Parts: sequence; C-alpha cells; structure tokens
Amino acid sequence: MDRTNLSSGSRNSRSVGNMEKKHMSAFELYKALQPDLPPPAKKSFQQVKVEAKKKKKKVNGSAVTNVKKSKTNKKKIRNKLLKAANKEEGKPAGSNKPEVEDGDKVTGESLDALLAELTRVNNSRERASLLFQWLIRPVPAKAFFSETWEKKPVFVPRKNPDYYKGLFSTAEFDRILREENVQYGVNLDITSYVNGKRETHNPPGRALPFTVWDFYESGCSVRLLNPQAFCSTVWNVLSILQEQFGSMAGANVYLTPPGTQGFAPHYDDIEAFVVQLEGKKHWRVYNPRSEEEVLPVLSSPNFDQAEIGKPILDVVLEAGDLLYFPRGFIHQGNCLPDAHSLHITISSYQKNSWGDLLQKVIPAALGVAMEEDVAFRRGLPLDYLTYMGVQNSDKEDPRRAKFLSRIESLMKKLPNYAPVDAAVDQKAKEVLHDCLPPVLTPNELATSVQGAATRWADGTVKDVGVLITTKTQIKIIRAMCARLCSDGDAVHICYTTDNSRVYHKEELQSFEIQTEHTDAVEFLIHSYPKFVTVESLPCDSVQDKIALAELLFEKGIIHTAEPLKSPPTVHSH
Repeated sequence: MDRTNLSSGSRNSRSVGNMEKKHMSAFELYKALQPDLPPPAKKSFQQVKVEAKKKKKKVNGSAVTNVKKSKTNKKKIRNKLLKAANKEEGKPAGSNKPEVEDGDKVTGESLDALLAELTRVNNSRERASLLFQWLIRPVPAKAFFSETWEKKPVFVPRKNPDYYKGLFSTAEFDRILREENVQYGVNLDITSYVNGKRETHNPPGRALPFTVWDFYESGCSVRLLNPQAFCSTVWNVLSILQEQFGSMAGANVYLTPPGTQGFAPHYDDIEAFVVQLEGKKHWRVYNPRSEEEVLPVLSSPNFDQAEIGKPILDVVLEAGDLLYFPRGFIHQGNCLPDAHSLHITISSYQKNSWGDLLQKVIPAALGVAMEEDVAFRRGLPLDYLTYMGVQNSDKEDPRRAKFLSRIESLMKKLPNYAPVDAAVDQKAKEVLHDCLPPVLTPNELATSVQGAATRWADGTVKDVGVLITTKTQIKIIRAMCARLCSDGDAVHICYTTDNSRVYHKEELQSFEIQTEHTDAVEFLIHSYPKFVTVESLPCDSVQDKIALAELLFEKGIIHTAEPLKSPPTVHSH
C-alpha cells in the first residue's frame, strides 16, 4: 500500500458537504462517513509471522505451527493500516461506477423463500435464470451478459446486509469444523499476506475449531475450499446456477480478521462473483496488464504492488453487496480495521473457451483428414530440413515460401474434416463430470428412485421394485443431467445424478445403451420440461419402452409425474 500519506486530522475534519464538491471513490466515501476509528478488537492487528524456530505444539494429535504474537507487531500493523487508509484519499476515483445510487436500498425475497419458490418451477433452466437474476439484482441479466460478462468488473452495492442471508455464515463455518472431516490443505487453507509476502500456514491433519480459530485470532485468513461438499444450501445454489452457465459452478469461502489481508494481488482463470456475507472488505480491481492476459488460460502467480499499476475499481463491499470481475482482472481485498469479512466467491467458466473446444476439434479433424485425403499423406520434401526450422528462419529461400504455402493450403482444408459435434460431445462429457449432482425438490424426491418405497420393515423387505407401464408419464430430472455420447463403437449416456459433491471424487458416470434406444433417449431429452408417456417413446416394442424407462429410472435420470406403486406381491403356494 504505497500511497501518499494524509494527516488523520485532515481525514476526520472532512464534511459530507465537502464530498459533494469532489468525485470520490467508494472507499473514500466510506472513510469520510466514519467517526474516529474505534479501538481494535482483540488481536485484530496482529502481524502474522511464523516463528523462525517454528515451535510446535500438539493439538488433537497434529503439530501446529505457532504464529508469533507480540504487542510491538500489533502496533506496527495498526499504524500501517491507519496510514494506508489515510493515503487512500490521494487516489483517483475508479472508472466503474456502482449500479445503484448510494441512497438506494435493493430489496428482494430471502434466499430461503426463493429456493422454496424455485421448487415449484418445473424447468431447471428457468430456475437457473431466476436464481441468477436474484444473485445480480438489480442489474438485468440480459444487459449483464451483453455488456459486462467477460468484459469488465461491476460493483453492486445494496444497502441491505440481509440480502444474501442464509447462503453461508460464520456459524455455519463453525458447525462444519465441528461436525465434518475438514482437512488442512485439502478442504481448508490458513493464509496471510504481510509486507508483500503471501504465506500458507497449513499444519497436517484435520482442521478443528481449536486450531483454526487460534490461527484466525492471530491474524490469519481462513479459506474453505469446496463448501458445497459440507453446506447443503451452497450445494443447492451452485447445482441450480450451473445450468445458467452451461458449465460447472464452484465456490470458495473466505474469512478474514479485521485489519488484515490474506492473499496477494493476482488474477484467476474463472469468472468470479464475490458475494459479501458478513462484515466488510476493501477491494481493488486492476485491468489486465497486456493483451496476452485478457481472458487467460491459467491463473497468475502472486504480483508485487509495483507490477499492477492503478486500480480501475476501488470499493468497499458490505454485507449484501456483490462484486463481479472477469478472468484476467487482477484483484486484491483487505479487511478494514473495524470489522471482519466473510464472503463466498462463486465461480464458473474455467476452461470453457473456443480455444478449449478447438483443442479437441483440430486433432480429430487432422485424424479424419489423414484417413480420407491423400494430400495429407503425401511425403515431405526430401530436403525440407535444410531450409525450414528456426535455424533457417532468416533465410531468403523460395523453397520456404512454397513450403509455407503448402501448409496453409492443407490447413484451409481441415474444416471440411472437422467432427465438430463429436468434439462438442467430448467437451460435454467433461462438463458433466465437473457438475454437481442435482438437489432434488420434495416432488422430485417422491417421484424418483431416491424416494422409492423399497425398505426393510418387520423383518422383511417391503415394496421391492416399481410398476412402470406404458401409461406412466416420465421426464428427465434436469435439463443438463444427461447426454448421449458416442465413441464410434458404442453409444453411452453420461449423467450427473450419481456425481459426488466433492469435485471429481468419482469417475465420469456413464453406461452403454442399445443403439436402437438412442432415438428414444433423444426424444426424452428434447421433450424436457414436458412429461411424456412411456408409450410415446420411439422404441421397437412395448418391452423395449418399459425396459428403457426402468433403466433410466434406476439411474436417477428420470422421474415420474406421480409416485410409482410397487408391483403386487406374488405369493407362492
């Protein structure tokens, strides 16, 4: 935070009237409206510094590295933060204006009420659209995707601290630590960023409240990876949103103590929606540094402040606010002295570019071309090594021009051999493998295999199987839950209903179907969200129709319009 210092007297003497005469950043507005800074909470300004000798104590069977604590370091950090806050006044305002005027309050129904309403929406794509609109309200979704998506960051202040209430909380964080098997380095990271140095302080073993909250009190940030594996509400939200993006929706949760920063400036390879849940956090967002870093393929390493220039967006997120930035936009967030911060970053669109698809199309096109076109199989010139290659690149040789012309001619032919649909199916298989399993509504649960009445009772098994007839009405359980794919030799259905809530914990779920059943599966997929009768499936026989419906029901891919009854019990004499 190398900015020009201003005296605290100047900062505190500023009036709201003066603010109207000068365009100010959101961070400056926040400071100007604050009274004198309150005394810090206990340990909130402690510098995170692992002792050189790394003394270790045994906690719950694992060695935990002590974080060095001292009053001197506390004072230094507090002074640094106050100076940095004062220096912010000399900064020009950001160019990306908030979508909401400062005095406006954005209201909306609670998340619990919205999720309950969405269970009554029969189309999963429509559910996704409604939930996404709630996420970014009051920004219209159509305008967002045409004007902002992949193009620029946007800040949505709401003046409504309860807007995202129910999505996640510090109380839920504490419950997860107590009740779930959270492992350091796998599910949770302890981090710090002090004096331009980013460090991770993960001990081995399970992350229990005793050690996690001790790290937090010492000034460390806590990052929960994959919260959807532990929190059913986050799972539900992400499983719905993934149909809005046509791509996996993931999340991380970040808890930061007052007056600290947990991560260095960097950019990511995902589209990020920062949802502020509790407290507040100061964010700075910077343009990509070059054309090569616009919509990057991979995330960046950590940057020094001197490498990133001036921010284009400088804002304070308070509970209920939203910040979006595309991949490639450098960002950093630090906690203000008077409050902790809890936010969840919802992400999507990792490795989902045209280039990622072409990485599948072009090799496949070349394979087909070599099989079908003799021009691709003809031999290279006998002497091409004497005039081609880096060592010959500066030569003026007519043979080079002829060689390059031949390459260009062959490349122009490749689109004629490109199996684009097959390549899209290969990409779709990756998407389905990435996706979360659906969270079933009460109605879906009652009408799918997960809610089947088969059970053990009174010393015996009851209600084995289900009775599917030609009159049974069926539909796939989600628009994106299944897809037909072919590897050339056989046809498979790839599906998400058996996926794990833990990313890639299971292999891609798929099974082979008979070729003559592909038309029926296509018919089911294209009929969504309507129910169709088993009788209407385009199969050769009634037996095939019922057998296919039973298979899809057993895999959890379809559900029925009404709960199914078990077949009558046959008693032997």
